[in-house]
Amino acid sequence: MAASMRLMRFGGKKSPYYRIVVSDRRFSRGGKFIDQVGTYDPKKNPVEVRFKEEKAIQWLRKGVQPTPTVRQLLIRSGISKKLAEEKAG
Repeated sequence: MAASMRLMRFGGKKSPYYRIVVSDRRFSRGGKFIDQVGTYDPKKNPVEVRFKEEKAIQWLRKGVQPTPTVRQLLIRSGISKKLAEEKAG
């Protein structure tokens, strides 16, 4: 199974709100997902990003590929740095 970590859009017209989910790449953006690992609210000032750190790191260890946008959110929240330090030893 090829899984990816991506954004799932919620919210109304012109007021997006996203869940960060792990899903099979074959499923649509708004379709079935395996696990929810965080939320992203681009309308707040400053932008609000929340991750369930343990879940996100666990899935990344298993080889889940984040989309480019989610990768930037992981960098912004510091999870990528923690994962890199862990791999370095």
